[in-house]
Amino acid sequence: MKIQDKITTQKIEKYYNLTNKALEIAKKSIAKNREIEAREIILMVECYLSDAKHFSEKNNDYVNSFGCLNYAHGWLDAGVRLKIFNVTDNKLFTV
Repeated sequence: MKIQDKITTQKIEKYYNLTNKALEIAKKSIAKNREIEAREIILMVECYLSDAKHFSEKNNDYVNSFGCLNYAHGWLDAGVRLKIFNVTDNKLFTV
């Protein structure tokens, strides 16, 4: 197995920070009249980020932590694609 095929603490931290940064941008970019949907997505992202931290720090379960991070970022990308968030950053989001 190659080192890049492993889920490490560094990889968890990298994607946690990346998703957290994307969340902060999304919170500031809510489309007009989409506040209700945005709130639901933001709540889901925050819950998945919390779960990721729990799995990583409390259980040393990096697989589930990484899965939570992927779900969290997927929610943000879905919000962008559905035009709930008005963002143009193609490095943090699928635009």
